[in-house]
Amino acid sequence: MMKKIKFVILISLLFTTTYYPQGSAGVDAKFEYRSLIDMPTAGILEKGFVGITTDIMPNGVMIEKLEVGVFNNISFGISYGGSNIIGTGKINWYSYPGINFRARIINESNTFPAISVGFDSQGKGIYSNLRNRFEIKSPGFYAAVSKNFSFIGFLSLHGTVNYSLETKDGDNFANISLGFEKTIGARLSLIGEYNFALNDNNIASAFGKGNGYLNMGLKLGIGKGFTFELDLRDLLNNKKLNPSTADRAIKIEYIKSIF
Repeated sequence: MMKKIKFVILISLLFTTTYYPQGSAGVDAKFEYRSLIDMPTAGILEKGFVGITTDIMPNGVMIEKLEVGVFNNISFGISYGGSNIIGTGKINWYSYPGINFRARIINESNTFPAISVGFDSQGKGIYSNLRNRFEIKSPGFYAAVSKNFSFIGFLSLHGTVNYSLETKDGDNFANISLGFEKTIGARLSLIGEYNFALNDNNIASAFGKGNGYLNMGLKLGIGKGFTFELDLRDLLNNKKLNPSTADRAIKIEYIKSIF
């Protein structure tokens, strides 16, 4: 009983404390988010800022990503991780680090969305050496479009077209993802995305069943530059090896000026 009371008090403090977090969630967000859960958005890291993101997923998967805003509307990054990092037994490190680059070619206006293009070789989940691919394929080359609307706070709509270079499984179609963010107060956002997984529906080699990947999450600004995210992944139970209807995962982001 006391543990439940302490938990309720902690959650209450998170939502009522009168400090002003400056993460990438809620109406008071200072920084643009560059992805929802997996899908890239048209967001960009400002020049002179560095972002560090930690993804913690099922099967002991942990991925660290470092991004740097090097020019106006241009950023570069590198990432690395593996599976079974959290847990017992041998750690299965990824064979290569991921690299990412993005450039915003059109800034958002009142009548036109923001558009970014980029490349990201970092997939998610377990890496299969047999099929030379991640459980969730990397975006590869992509173009992302984002538009914000004023609606009881903000509502943001996102779309991405991508072509992953993980094609040795014989599934080399271009792919589409759609998503949204809805702010809930000053520092909380509800996010969701649907990955059509058009490049993961080959009956013989796919990790998925052809339903696509539906993911939902909550983002909370918890301090200056810090954002905490709790995700429910694969709500359509698309993964062939998924024993349940949703994976639980967390993401922690920290953004800071380097000047």
